Amino acid sequence: MIIVPEREIAGLITAADCFTAVEQVFASMARKSAYNFPVIREAIGHADALYGFKSGFDRESLALGLKSGGFWPRNGEQGLTNHQSAIFLFDADSGQCRAVVGGNLLTALRTAAASAISIKHLARPDAKVLGMIGAGHQSTFQLRAALDQRAFDKVVGWNIDPGALIRLEAVAAEKNVPFEAVDLVRLGEEADVIITITSSFAPILRTSQVRPGTHLACMGTDTKGKQEVEAELVAAATVFTDEIAQSVQIGEAQHAVAAGLLAASDIVELGTVINGTHPGRRSDREITLFDGTGVGLQDLAVASVAVDLAMSRGVASEIEF
Repeated sequence: MIIVPEREIAGLITAADCFTAVEQVFASMARKSAYNFPVIREAIGHADALYGFKSGFDRESLALGLKSGGFWPRNGEQGLTNHQSAIFLFDADSGQCRAVVGGNLLTALRTAAASAISIKHLARPDAKVLGMIGAGHQSTFQLRAALDQRAFDKVVGWNIDPGALIRLEAVAAEKNVPFEAVDLVRLGEEADVIITITSSFAPILRTSQVRPGTHLACMGTDTKGKQEVEAELVAAATVFTDEIAQSVQIGEAQHAVAAGLLAASDIVELGTVINGTHPGRRSDREITLFDGTGVGLQDLAVASVAVDLAMSRGVASEIEF
């Protein structure tokens, strides 16, 4: 069995590697040659933690496995990131455990790649201002991926704790893009693309705050009850997602569906846009929304890349198992 520890991931895989792997997964899912198994995600009743499993199988790449992990909100007190996970890959021909891969950085990179892919395929070609809602650990990955994808002229940001926006300001400075902290009204007035990346259980962004033609990438809602934008805004948009079942059950669309404002049949797989079987954005005034729930196949894809790179560079460990 191959082991690729967390400490090796940063030196192995790039954001561009993850972008390519995740885009291919979306396309494979839309062709129905890859599928995710039902997600398990539970509050364990200890340390306020959420813990679960995401898994799936891609018949094209033969990626088979699972990611196990979750969210420990008090990890900062121990000098650890809140999200902790490991990815297990299995041989599709024999069922043997092929590899165990550190999943923390890979999760951050694949989540950022997903929103950047949605920007590539759904944002207006003339989009110039990027709005960021949320300034936690994951927000920096989101911002870097978005700025790598599109030549934005400016970034505007909002966070419940304005002091945390220094993280986003630093990333924008790295990329030589101006950054400004704003309120939500002004963010909606200026932004052509808005990324939401919070752990909110109540809507932050309202329909009245979003202009026609905006593209939203809602990346924080991955659990039943979470919500970043009001249900009416989801209903007013053309909704795209990584996986429709997850979007309806644990994604941003769950509230609009529960309220009868949106049907599962209204939601479009982003992979169909990538494959060219759906046109994506149809007009410059259409509001598009990507409901990024995070699927196990993304984790398996980026972990597979990491294993191949680790083996080629001699930084993986191999043990009898």
